Amino acid sequence: MNNIIDILYERGFIENTTHDKELSRYLENENVNCYIGFDPTASSLHVGSLVPIMSLAYMQKLGYRPIALIGGGTGLVGDPSGKTETRQLLNAENLKENICGIKEQISRFIDFSEGKAILLNNADWLSQLGYISFLRDIGRHFSVNRMIKAESYKMRLKAEEGLNFIEFNYMLLQAYDFLKLFDKYGCRLQLGGSDQWGNIVAGIDLVRRMRHETTFGIILPLITNSNGEKMGKTAKGAVWLDSSRTTPYEFYQYWINTDDQDVARFMALYTFLPMNEIRATENFKEADLNSAKAVLAFEVTQLVHGREEAIKAYNASANFFGFSAVPEKILASSNIPRSISAIDDASVPHSDIDIKHLKEGIPAFKLFYAVGLADTSSASRRLIAQGGAYLNGESIKLFDYLITDSDVDNMEILLRAGKKRFHKLKVKNNN
Repeated sequence: MNNIIDILYERGFIENTTHDKELSRYLENENVNCYIGFDPTASSLHVGSLVPIMSLAYMQKLGYRPIALIGGGTGLVGDPSGKTETRQLLNAENLKENICGIKEQISRFIDFSEGKAILLNNADWLSQLGYISFLRDIGRHFSVNRMIKAESYKMRLKAEEGLNFIEFNYMLLQAYDFLKLFDKYGCRLQLGGSDQWGNIVAGIDLVRRMRHETTFGIILPLITNSNGEKMGKTAKGAVWLDSSRTTPYEFYQYWINTDDQDVARFMALYTFLPMNEIRATENFKEADLNSAKAVLAFEVTQLVHGREEAIKAYNASANFFGFSAVPEKILASSNIPRSISAIDDASVPHSDIDIKHLKEGIPAFKLFYAVGLADTSSASRRLIAQGGAYLNGESIKLFDYLITDSDVDNMEILLRAGKKRFHKLKVKNNN
């Protein structure tokens, strides 16, 4: 499957498109540019922004050049889309801080080196506009009757606060962005959320009227979980991409707690794992499904915060909730740590043992008692009988099971009592 539209549909990125047949033919060309606008209302993006970011990242992976447009100019106006009240206007200092934070976050997903992608700020042209000339050259192409029928405006017109004149201009400014990107970069494709449909269509219409050329739009879906809740919202508020607002551990836990029904869908949207591996998870249950959730959480955390922070979050989660290695057969393309050595020494009690003692074999109940995971030999036997003792993530069935050198993994053995108590044996060879 090489068609980008088919790939984006398969992974769940597309809700709607304009000019379906023409768009497919256009995307067969080389040197295709596409863009998404990012509203700098805060110094960090949140989980709700990951779908547009990932859609641009996929466009780049498949050979297209993405343009990330930061709304430094439109941010001074405020987008009324999806809002029932006026956005608080930002001052220039806050806007500058927000733009810097967003640029840094987008750069984690998209490679801007050597012209592979373009990062722009629409303040570069919007701040230079003359009011009278803009009205004469651009404003004359817009029908107020048609504008107020757009969903973004209809919602605000029905609200008690209404729609102010500054916000009413937002559609013109976003449409002008499309015209500028078409003129300077030959960009013919804009992607945006479903709340941006009216603005995207306005830009397509403006290019058609002023340049007599066809441009295109792809509408990204508003992602909700299986309960119908908007992605990125929790009882504590938004789940941010900025580690100072949402820690990597909290971010990891957000994804590890994904509802069973959402795992495959979210993996398709928020990771680069191949679809054949993702589809295989749709029928997973219990332990395998939990492994898939761990992969989802690790992959997204790694994308947003880097591998080192993802491993730390993975370790901390294992320490608190129990470690169970993700089998190699599950989502094999993931680079999630799969051995017991993923648990770091700082978070787990450990001790040394000479391999010669393991060659003889040690009954499980004696070893659990010896390392302090049970208070007495009798308590150790009960722990095993009740199914609460684990060796390298696997439940121990017999209290007198012999733990030997064949149980060593990377010169370590991981013992667990219940969900949260661990002890790591570091195996030494003193011969």
